[in-house]
Amino acid sequence: MPFPAATHVRLARPSRDLAAAGRFWTDGLGLTVLFRAGAGREPGTHDLLMVGHPDASWHLELVHGGDHPVDPRPTEEDLLVLYYDGPVPEETVRRLLDHGGTRVTSPNPYWNEWGVTVEDPDGYRLVLCRRGWSNS
Repeated sequence: MPFPAATHVRLARPSRDLAAAGRFWTDGLGLTVLFRAGAGREPGTHDLLMVGHPDASWHLELVHGGDHPVDPRPTEEDLLVLYYDGPVPEETVRRLLDHGGTRVTSPNPYWNEWGVTVEDPDGYRLVLCRRGWSNS
């Protein structure tokens, strides 16, 4: 194996509006702000927001601006899937919608059958899946 299973994972995405994205991921989904930085005057800096669970081995990094700003270009298959291993809480779906999310139908019938798909303010898709995950 090229790296250990406990290796920390960062999923980085550009954002048009970090405040809107932050509301979706923190107030909507319930993630914690792990780090935040504003763009400085030095070349190569940008606005940055990292969210996740403090004890998890992954986090989501959202970036905006800088010397070479990138506009988000998500597709219908750019998914972040959370496996609930049980019913998807309607309260969570409602909070996501109240905080800038849009409920969408997936082109993949699997996700429509087993979960709820919500686009974040940048158009990236979050799937809340009622199935559990097993790598066996």
